[in-house]
Amino acid sequence: MTVKVEVKAGGMPHNNIMALGLIGSLVCVYLTYLNQLGNTQVFSFFGALAVVFAIVWGSNAIKVLCSYGIGTGVPSAGMMSLGSGVIAMLLATRYGIAAPIVAVIVAGIIGAILGYIANNVLSMHIPVMIRSITELAIVGALTLMGFAALATGSFTLTPLMSGAAGFSSSFIGASIIAVAFMLGGIAIQHPFNATLGPNWEQDRMLMLAAECVFLSAVMMAIISFAFVGMMAAIISLIVTVVGWVYTYMQFIALSKRDAAAWLDAKPIVEPEVA
Repeated sequence: MTVKVEVKAGGMPHNNIMALGLIGSLVCVYLTYLNQLGNTQVFSFFGALAVVFAIVWGSNAIKVLCSYGIGTGVPSAGMMSLGSGVIAMLLATRYGIAAPIVAVIVAGIIGAILGYIANNVLSMHIPVMIRSITELAIVGALTLMGFAALATGSFTLTPLMSGAAGFSSSFIGASIIAVAFMLGGIAIQHPFNATLGPNWEQDRMLMLAAECVFLSAVMMAIISFAFVGMMAAIISLIVTVVGWVYTYMQFIALSKRDAAAWLDAKPIVEPEVA
């Protein structure tokens, strides 16, 4: 059995983070359905909040998994999360209002299978492998569904396949889903890698996760100008920029709190050439 090596104990229990992440993400994804009910697109910004909940949960799941000495596996876990999640998300979009629930179920099944293969076929023998990969697959599915709703105002198949010039200019046809894949993958991989060390603190890592998501969501909000109305896109852009500024400032404050010393370094002065 692989030996667990904790970077530091304490913080909010992972089960609590998982519950908040799952429920919060589902609620926010479903709030974007108000667009269909009200024949509007102004609720698209809830897609960004759905991704925040999902990836904050996912970053802690990666920490739990990589406490077993596989720190170099963080990128692999992130890519597996989005790779399995995109399958579940695309399949689920066919089921209308039930799509988020279907995505969670399908992603859970895919993740459990992948976790079993990694643990028992590849013989990694990590106690939390199956559970962690299952969680990460669900996080990946909710991340892509949230970004899809942010960009297009919907999480169902028809809007994701329709663009101003037909399928070729749609969220799927124009490969915007690939952009969402990479933005989500970077956001979920970075927080634990960036904060790993003897002074690791959970709140600092989770704040960095939220900051990374909002930064990625700013990019997706800009892309949304091609798919939703001007007012909806502007609202999404404002929400994501404000969210990024706030979480960035909070992360800097937490970094200063945890640093051994905070030095106001000056740029190196270049010698003048005679």
